[in-house]
Amino acid sequence: MNTNYFCEITPEIAQLAELSRQAATINPALFAEYDVKRGLRDLNGKGVLVGLTEISDVCSTKIVDGELVPAPGELYYRGYNVKDIISGLSDSAHFGFEESTYLLLFGKLPTQKELTDFCAQLAKYRSLPTSFVRDFIMKAPSQDMMNTLARSVLTLYSYDNRADDISIPNVLRQCLTLISLFPLFSVYGYQAYRHYHDGASLFIHSPEPNLSTAETILHTLRPDSKYTPLEAKLLDISLILHMEHGGANIKVVKMFEDMKKQIQDWKDEDAISAYLTALLHKEAFDQAGLIYGMGHAVYSLSDPRAELFRTFVERLSKEKGREEEFTLYSTVERLAPQIIAKERKIYKGVSPNVDFFSGFAYSMLNLPLELYTPIFAIARISGWSAHRLEELSYNGKIMRPAYKNVQAHKSYIPMIQR
Repeated sequence: MNTNYFCEITPEIAQLAELSRQAATINPALFAEYDVKRGLRDLNGKGVLVGLTEISDVCSTKIVDGELVPAPGELYYRGYNVKDIISGLSDSAHFGFEESTYLLLFGKLPTQKELTDFCAQLAKYRSLPTSFVRDFIMKAPSQDMMNTLARSVLTLYSYDNRADDISIPNVLRQCLTLISLFPLFSVYGYQAYRHYHDGASLFIHSPEPNLSTAETILHTLRPDSKYTPLEAKLLDISLILHMEHGGANIKVVKMFEDMKKQIQDWKDEDAISAYLTALLHKEAFDQAGLIYGMGHAVYSLSDPRAELFRTFVERLSKEKGREEEFTLYSTVERLAPQIIAKERKIYKGVSPNVDFFSGFAYSMLNLPLELYTPIFAIARISGWSAHRLEELSYNGKIMRPAYKNVQAHKSYIPMIQR
């Protein structure tokens, strides 16, 4: 008997799936007829307001002569421009992710003592229950690190005596626990998978209380636990930039890997332009018709996160001896908007988003592709936590999206008549 039968897509399943697809098909014209905001966006792509927040603000337009026009993008955390937050770290030895997490959670920039105490609190929570790694992570490794991360969070429920208590103090405790443990869940899950599925040597480094989140990732991931100050700083900056918004950088990396195989001379702009045009024509890479890493749902003229990240990525490319590759990225960064504008109607402009550079940065840090999305979650859990606490503080009702039924009512048909 085939013990993996439940994993197979059998002909019967394929046939039923087609029936399901047909049943799930709704006339697109009905969305306009009933003024339905698909994906919580109107026909112009503007988000539909469903709540209020003071946690972050994405700015991409300005008013000129009474009209709203595109403007260089800006991102604010609790009213502070992220550019200023990162600039404040440039000449400082401390790392910014913990400081920015404090800002998102508590609405103020911490003093040195407050930050030191907060980091000590996170370090205290960065300790897994006894035998958690052995009994859960090691015994059930998954090839999908997000699956491991999700299951790890669910398993914590069994270890939490106040798991169902949604008082703000208790939810804050749970949030700090998740912020602290996400790096361990992700890295340990990867190490277990590499060992049991790929036969790699197993490394489980215990966290050190004096390390930042970025340093903890590198410390637990690398066999020798070594990293340079610039490597840790770059990863720290990436975590800050992804705390409230972010996307998928894996497609960007894979697109560039394909591009490097197809183009012999990385300085040949005609060849690069031809490849980018082929992407839009669905003739290259995954035939999706997209240049990954270009464009954003809100930002148009520029994504401030990409601009901030770019400088650090360039510095690391020099440290790693990968300047030629950075030049290729820079060339695509310059040519892609021109080619997109030539091939398609662009109403609000297009520019590189933060994921355009973050994948390249992660590859220079020798981070495995399997951890790219979990690292986004490691950063984003701070923003998710802040929003959860804000929602609880309002004592408001759950936001319930509504659907309009467009299926006509029918008379039941007895089995014998079908």
